[in-house]
Amino acid sequence: MTTEHSRRLWPRLLVALLVLIAGYGGSHGNGAYAAGDVIDIRMVLWPGPEGDAMQVVVDEYNANQGVEDGVEVEMVLLSRDDTFAREATEISAESSDVDIYFTASYNVAQFAVGLESIADLGVDESNYFAAAVEGLKVDGELYGLPLDVSNHFLYYRTDLIDELLSNGEWAATYREIAGRVIGEERDPVHPDDWDTDDYLAAAAFFSEAENPDSPTRYGTALQLRNSPFNITIWNDLLWGLGGSWTDADGNASLSGPAAERAMELYHTIYTSEYTSPDSAQWEYPETNGALQTGSVAFAIQWSAAFAELTDPEASPEIAEHIAVAPVPGDPHSTHVHALAISLNTHSENKDAARTWMAYLGTPEAMDKYAKAGGIPSMPDVLAANTDVNPVFGEIAGHVADYGYSFPIFTGTFPAMSALTETLGAAWVDTADSADALETANAELQELLDR
Repeated sequence: MTTEHSRRLWPRLLVALLVLIAGYGGSHGNGAYAAGDVIDIRMVLWPGPEGDAMQVVVDEYNANQGVEDGVEVEMVLLSRDDTFAREATEISAESSDVDIYFTASYNVAQFAVGLESIADLGVDESNYFAAAVEGLKVDGELYGLPLDVSNHFLYYRTDLIDELLSNGEWAATYREIAGRVIGEERDPVHPDDWDTDDYLAAAAFFSEAENPDSPTRYGTALQLRNSPFNITIWNDLLWGLGGSWTDADGNASLSGPAAERAMELYHTIYTSEYTSPDSAQWEYPETNGALQTGSVAFAIQWSAAFAELTDPEASPEIAEHIAVAPVPGDPHSTHVHALAISLNTHSENKDAARTWMAYLGTPEAMDKYAKAGGIPSMPDVLAANTDVNPVFGEIAGHVADYGYSFPIFTGTFPAMSALTETLGAAWVDTADSADALETANAELQELLDR
């Protein structure tokens, strides 16, 4: 063999050797697999508590059940800011680079063109919150396996509410303020029983603008920044007044008394300075900050805030005085969405991906996830792990009793963005509320019709 021939042949031999080694150690793609082969699947998640908790479950699976299944899971962590945008690009390109996408109630219908139904996966839907499962169905078919559940609470200061309910002078002032603000002199009641009028009257009572003797500068904190998730908090008041985004026929229904009253509540709270003028730029972190510094008496906030607000180190001024109640309304209502994983219809490892997803859909796997820091969408798992996180019991009760899923359609997330922008202008008094509702209703209908 000549030196030149050897020089040309060696790279080919090296490539063949590497392929042989790779084939022995594992495979990515369907086909014939010899006994003992391991199929690698790639699953997208985002970094943070969800990614950290899932890594614990993945590691345990890969070391135990995954060996028996012949499946090994690799986590692909993308930025929390652009995970969904990057996935949308991959779906549009019909990419098979990952096998399982990270999804959520608000985008699963939008992504469904690149997803595969998991209705035949054998997942027991009764293990989950009904609202979580409902929010992941497209045309009646399940397209996402629920992971973490998110909802809202009314966080309130127990020391202030206890004083209001026991101090006759405070109660008399409250009745007088309620008469001015809601047109009815009503007695203060516990937050567990608040309707939207109680919510507004209490916001006025605990605000210096209405009550110079208030122990807090503002009654509450509204999240009014132009962020798509802020519409979900306003939605709670809309649902709590008997409204919804759509009517029984699925048409846009952001009109009528419920929507008008929900707009009036936000507009009154903002313009009367029952929330800080700065709340026009507030969302989750600023609301937590307002509670932590003692500048507000209560606020509607995400359930994820509980750990920080009750941590003596993170919230030393208020940690021992924070409790949760249902979001004010009649009926009480809380937005619910679930984070989820979905099967890429262009995956080359669908059988292996389904094996992993079936495992992840068991209470045993979700118990591990809860203990590692996740918030599973399974009420029984949450109830069994209150020693891990005491708010699990509250989440289980509130989501089961008050949870709703807003309409799921291809334009759900664009609607969240559009409605926040249009209605938000009226919340902060830069647009007329009636005009804003009319425009928002037209925008919503256009998205529903696509």
